[in-house]
Amino acid sequence: MESLIQTVAIWALPVLFAITVHEAAHGYVARALGDTTAAMLGRLTLNPFKHIDPVGTVAVPLGLLLITALTPAPAFVFGWAKPVPINTRNLKHPQRDMAVVAVAGPLANLLMAIGWALLIKLGLSWDHAFSQAMVYMGIAGIAINVLLMVLNLLPLPPLDGGRVVSGLLPARISTRFDRIEPYGLPILLVLLVTGVLGAIIGPVYSVVSESIGTVIGLPGMRP
Repeated sequence: MESLIQTVAIWALPVLFAITVHEAAHGYVARALGDTTAAMLGRLTLNPFKHIDPVGTVAVPLGLLLITALTPAPAFVFGWAKPVPINTRNLKHPQRDMAVVAVAGPLANLLMAIGWALLIKLGLSWDHAFSQAMVYMGIAGIAINVLLMVLNLLPLPPLDGGRVVSGLLPARISTRFDRIEPYGLPILLVLLVTGVLGAIIGPVYSVVSESIGTVIGLPGMRP
């Protein structure tokens, strides 16, 4: 039980910030490109309570943390927030601008991962009672943000990567590609259960994580 509480304490803030800032980034970029829907609905904010999804933000991450704490299974945490509403009709160049809006989320996760790496470096150089907690929380922050970034960049609607691909394709082909969206989640689940998803994103996850560690000056770091 104590281990579970410690695990939740370490992962709670990184997971919450990762999914909240990811969604807020979509809204801020959409507003810059002409769509104020998120702002009018009160979703253009970093207040996590405005973005929390009871299942994706709370139940799923806690369930995964419970499995991690009570079984020999490797640490794996994932979650999602309520999608920020975007009205493409308000965008000056709907197809292209939607691709820009989509990539804002993964980019926000990359920047947050770098921020957590800096926290690790501070924790390692600062002799304080909270130093160890800072390092562990930083490792969790890098892990969840890199995972969300890599996963969301998969070229599969409705993931952000699918939106980017749709924005780059010719209009006629883009329309056909978007028809995959209703089947996106089932496809993702099949890839996860069969182990194909891990084989696809695992190497990319490792390269990105290690690259962040190298740039920040934390060689050999693998969240």
